[in-house]
Amino acid sequence: MSNDFSRRLFLSRAAVATGALGLGLTNTALGKGLGATPLAPLPPGRPAKVLVLGGTGFIGPHQVQSLLDQGHEVTLFNRGRSAPEMFKDLERLVGDRNGDYRTLEGRQWDVVIDNARSRPDWITMAGEALQDSVDYYYFVSSRSVYQNYLDIPMNAERPTKTFKSSFIDPEAADITKLPYGLAKAESEREVMRLFPERHGIFRPGLIVGPGDPTDRFTYWPVRIQRGGEVLAPGEPGDTVQIIDVRDLGDFMAHSAGQRHAGIFNLVGPATPRPMSELLYGIRAVTTAETSFTWVPRHFLWKRGIMGYREMPVWLAPILINRGYAQFDLSNEVAHGLRFRSLVDTTVATLEFHFSRTPERQAEIWSAFDMQREARVLSEWHLSQV
Repeated sequence: MSNDFSRRLFLSRAAVATGALGLGLTNTALGKGLGATPLAPLPPGRPAKVLVLGGTGFIGPHQVQSLLDQGHEVTLFNRGRSAPEMFKDLERLVGDRNGDYRTLEGRQWDVVIDNARSRPDWITMAGEALQDSVDYYYFVSSRSVYQNYLDIPMNAERPTKTFKSSFIDPEAADITKLPYGLAKAESEREVMRLFPERHGIFRPGLIVGPGDPTDRFTYWPVRIQRGGEVLAPGEPGDTVQIIDVRDLGDFMAHSAGQRHAGIFNLVGPATPRPMSELLYGIRAVTTAETSFTWVPRHFLWKRGIMGYREMPVWLAPILINRGYAQFDLSNEVAHGLRFRSLVDTTVATLEFHFSRTPERQAEIWSAFDMQREARVLSEWHLSQV
């Protein structure tokens, strides 16, 4: 971790203790989270024997740690090539998602967790191999499965993508190379077909926090930590809903203990957070001299600057996307979904970022570098004269 960030982190935590709301936070509820108060423990569930398919990527290690923290017994299944030093004390079964499940034969588990990214055929092969070996099949899907986001609020009853809605001929399609949202939706259907009463479908939005290799959320803490004039996209009230990877892991581990079944949208917080609250909340973690200039979406679009790509996290709430960050999470909260504070997520993200090599840290600017940001800000200011 850089010495500069360590100093900033120490000072910001001191500021939190003495009233960080003075730094420009816009919501008192966020202020309550600034102290990063530990989440109260949930009612304990039944210890479960859990098989994790994979477990060595971004979300897998957090899932495994949550499972262990909640008293579950964990077995890992993978090719045995990635991160051999990780979770050395756990049982590892070696196999291949392309069809080699021989090491699972004759075994029994309460729950399997499958993090397969975009291969419905992997779900078919694993599900068929495990139909008589596991009680519950938990699949990590995505918010991207929905055909559109026209409803406010959104919920799990909205229709998901199909070959027809995606204008793809299923007879001609390569099942291993489907568009991401359709691949996840088809994977869900395979889980439901093979485990009609014993499935858990978990649909996270943008997964953020320590270990995130994509930099999609990390951009904002790092950019704000640098200080200066920051380009803020759209309108301050545009809402965002994300999920800390640790909250995802905790909820799935809790679900295993409770043997939950059903479909769960995993985004947060439960009350959608305005983009202004996200940015000001991140700023409260730093001591940087920072100002935000809000640039309308049409001005950005004319310059090829799009939400979720050049401007991470944010997506303009146009008609087809208006419910994208407006999910009703009452069912999920009732089942135990909880949310870490924004301060906790931001601090953990920055600590992770500054633990990476200087070369890797520099890559965060590949999507939207500061020279381009300065140019767009200059053009915006000139347009207002």
